[in-house]
Amino acid sequence: MSSSERPTGLIAKSGIELLTWGTPNGHKASIILEELKAAYGKDYVWQGINISENVQKEPWFTKYSPNGRIPAIVDHDRNDFSVFEGAAILAYLTRHYDPEHKFSFTDSDDLSRCEQWISWQHGGLGPMQGQANHFYRLAKERIPYPTQRYVGETERLYGVLDHQLQDREYLVGPGKGKYSIADIANFGWVNIAYFSGVDLSKFPNLEKWWKRVHDRPAVKKGTSVPTESKIANAAYQRRLKEEPEFKENEDKLKELGNKAKEQYSYKYVSP
Repeated sequence: MSSSERPTGLIAKSGIELLTWGTPNGHKASIILEELKAAYGKDYVWQGINISENVQKEPWFTKYSPNGRIPAIVDHDRNDFSVFEGAAILAYLTRHYDPEHKFSFTDSDDLSRCEQWISWQHGGLGPMQGQANHFYRLAKERIPYPTQRYVGETERLYGVLDHQLQDREYLVGPGKGKYSIADIANFGWVNIAYFSGVDLSKFPNLEKWWKRVHDRPAVKKGTSVPTESKIANAAYQRRLKEEPEFKENEDKLKELGNKAKEQYSYKYVSP
């Protein structure tokens, strides 16, 4: 659910209230909430915070997210306790609402490994791919150096994930691993690989992992909050096939990206 008009404050009195938008960071929160709903019946409500309209900068919102960024949650069942930043939200929700540790760990070593991969995403993959998005696709002035720098660094980080997933199904856990918040944290960014100028098919282990996570019903629901993303991999590939003008523009972007790499003699290396 969401308010039908521009949000101006909280709308719930009980349960978890999510303030979010359809971005990789926003999807961390909506995915784990959908997983908890499916596993335990833990319901929640959400409001769409349109970041293009700067709703996230308004005082009522920064009360819950001082940095003026989505996502944020308010736990009305715990004295309206608020949490901002995706990594912190994943930790909070599993700490309080995942008693059977279906998405988290009890083993201290696996708990640490989970924290490491979430920290890695939070400090590396997210910021670097965010810059790739900007210089590859969104910047009004096309500048070759940062384009190849950040797309290249994102590819390097994808290589790290690809190596970790060799002979594994998930990032953390015994044997082939267990689906957890470590996977949720990283999934949102890998889910927009093509939008960022990265060919996911060049990372076969990562691509299989992406499909495995993507096919989970709760993930499909979570990535549809507040609406289905048009920049996610599946939608992107569909648009390439169905929209000739979109494909033409994407081919031009790809050509510019390749020229930027050639200009600075980019060579893929990972790690």
